[in-house]
Amino acid sequence: MTPHSLDSRRAPNPLVGIAVFVLIALAGLAYVKWYPYYNRAFVAASNHSIGNSILMGTAASAPSPSWSAALDYAMVYGKAIWQAMVLGLLLGSAVQALLPPRWIAKALGGAGFGSVFVGGMMSLPGMMCSCCAAPVVAGLRERQASPGGAVAFWLGNSVLNPATLVFMGLVLGWHWAGLRLVLGIGMVFGLGYLINRMVSPAEAEGARDRVAHLLEGNVDDHSLSAGEYWKQAFTRWGQILWRMTIRLVPEYIVLVLLLGAARAWLFPVIGPDIGNHLIWIVALAVAGALFVIPTAGEVPIIQAMLSLGMAAGPAGALLMTLPPISLPSLAMVAKSFRPRELATVAIGVVAFGLLGGGLAVALGF
Repeated sequence: MTPHSLDSRRAPNPLVGIAVFVLIALAGLAYVKWYPYYNRAFVAASNHSIGNSILMGTAASAPSPSWSAALDYAMVYGKAIWQAMVLGLLLGSAVQALLPPRWIAKALGGAGFGSVFVGGMMSLPGMMCSCCAAPVVAGLRERQASPGGAVAFWLGNSVLNPATLVFMGLVLGWHWAGLRLVLGIGMVFGLGYLINRMVSPAEAEGARDRVAHLLEGNVDDHSLSAGEYWKQAFTRWGQILWRMTIRLVPEYIVLVLLLGAARAWLFPVIGPDIGNHLIWIVALAVAGALFVIPTAGEVPIIQAMLSLGMAAGPAGALLMTLPPISLPSLAMVAKSFRPRELATVAIGVVAFGLLGGGLAVALGF
């Protein structure tokens, strides 16, 4: 083999895949999130509103359960999130096909607080709802990101969303934004760390073995030219994208339809009767954790409910439970976590909802 042929069989440069991933992430987030949210901030500042409640529009209650209610909600919700969902699927599959596995393992594979911190900080530019972030979470877990790091990334996208915090301050008041920020930091990093602490020594050893096997199986094949290597990589990306779409989207659509129809059961007629009683705080904390909304959808929902006379306690509960998880997003990541891990996340989110409601009452919101 000549020196030229030897050079042509050198390991492909990983910067190609990294550059493609970064380009998609930056262009996609700029188009879907950053630029629209920049413009919406001016609307929030001038109107002290970012639109009507997706839950019930301008009415005092959600429509009665029906096929029409399901379709209406699915259409409005789908119009709000479809671009972000496409971006989430692209990024979640690209994580597995284009990024070097050792990078993800090094950044997010640790069993301590470090991976949780990195996951939480990585979530800040994403600003996605829980469902749109779910494909990326699934991709990270496939590349052996720690469960706590993946949870911090998942929750942080919605709970610590900088744009939502700005909208919240301009629409609801900065005291609400402050409450969300303080409790959100506790939720994202506290629950992430708790999930990592749930990993037993034997499970941690198994995770390390899987990372090692993944790295061994990803050693660049020097029998392939760079062109052949990247042709296979991009083909694999397309295959992963197709599998993720087929697995995640149908169940997601079905659950959104069911929740759209069940709005009136989850959220009864809103008004002064919804007071600062523990039963209402608990009920709305649970309902918020089950229901699905687009990014920042909690802001007009809470604004509408407060204007109708609902007390601050239930509003504080919804502040903390509406955005981070939902029944559809839990279903989308069900294969990426153990049942007890997801149960812990769900219970933890509801607990933070109760804390948010209690603090809203105690602080006189």
